[in-house]
Amino acid sequence: MKVDVLNISGGVAKSVDLPEDIFGIEPNEHAMYLAVKSYQASQRQGTHKAKERGEITGSTKKLKRQKGTGTARAGSIKSPVFRGGGRIFGPRPRKYSVKLNKKVAQLARKSAFSQRLASGNLKVVEDFTFSEPKTKEYMSVLDNMKIQDAKSIFVLGDYDKNLYLSSRNVPNSKVINVSELSTYDLIAAREVILSEGAIDKIKETFA
Repeated sequence: MKVDVLNISGGVAKSVDLPEDIFGIEPNEHAMYLAVKSYQASQRQGTHKAKERGEITGSTKKLKRQKGTGTARAGSIKSPVFRGGGRIFGPRPRKYSVKLNKKVAQLARKSAFSQRLASGNLKVVEDFTFSEPKTKEYMSVLDNMKIQDAKSIFVLGDYDKNLYLSSRNVPNSKVINVSELSTYDLIAAREVILSEGAIDKIKETFA
């Protein structure tokens, strides 16, 4: 399928052929759901921890006599029923990661690409770079493409330090290379901008 390639001024420079098996499939919403679920689960630290009664520092002396007090028997100040005691079945450190099969992950990314292209929210731009980090120049590119107010993601074929640093202060825009791209990134962004180099890398990834 033919798609226009824009230059950084916002004009059409030429056209490029996108592979139908990546950008033209029927989106599989369940695969995208599983990929986003796996991504978000892996972002959780899982370092939460509460002390149980065996980990509380305190006396093990019996608080009161067993019988004749008119209340329930109590054997330790560390009991969960007392203030300052241990917590019953408290949270422990754990991993929240969810396994995602490789083919499902690939299907999810293909579905996200196809969905973005079908909705008109995917653009292709000529490869470009800056001689030095300049946020003003980066904002000018966004303005030329009329996406300055939209949450956007620029996908590059390889890491570009100057372009990355230029975008770092822009709250609603993100520069990322293909190797770091996830289904969540494609879905979370309203506008997806692919460089020509990124298309070649995507073809290699799904070859």
